[in-house]
Amino acid sequence: GVPILDMEIILETLSDYAPTVRDNDMLTEHVRHALKRTITRKFSSAGQLKVITLDGEIEDAIIKSVKRTESGAYLTLEPDMIQRIVAGTKQQIDKIRKLVQEPVVLTSPVVRVYYKKLIDQFYPDITVLSFSDLDSSVQVQSLGIVKA
Repeated sequence: GVPILDMEIILETLSDYAPTVRDNDMLTEHVRHALKRTITRKFSSAGQLKVITLDGEIEDAIIKSVKRTESGAYLTLEPDMIQRIVAGTKQQIDKIRKLVQEPVVLTSPVVRVYYKKLIDQFYPDITVLSFSDLDSSVQVQSLGIVKA
């Protein structure tokens, strides 16, 4: 998971955003963005980060299926699409495990939290990062694409 050792940055970010952002998931995303140097160091090696990415069709389906309520947001994906996303993720994870110890899936910022919640049910040990979690100095290398 993401290291939370830098409490000063975490608390500072929460104090900046908590008055206006009521959604805990979005507060978490702001904290992750503030911790991007730490996150990049943890998951990259020699300035490179090897990842699995999501196909645009999956990202679009996730974005379109987000429903927001007063108590938060949730996904309304069809069971068939969930099954295809999970199967596609498994296929890519199995492939990448031969190349890296800790698989990382890289998504767009708006998709990360929802994809993580979905995939956690099946693969809780998989790290899901977004582009905004990464320092601009890291070189990203895609080793595969999750397709539905």
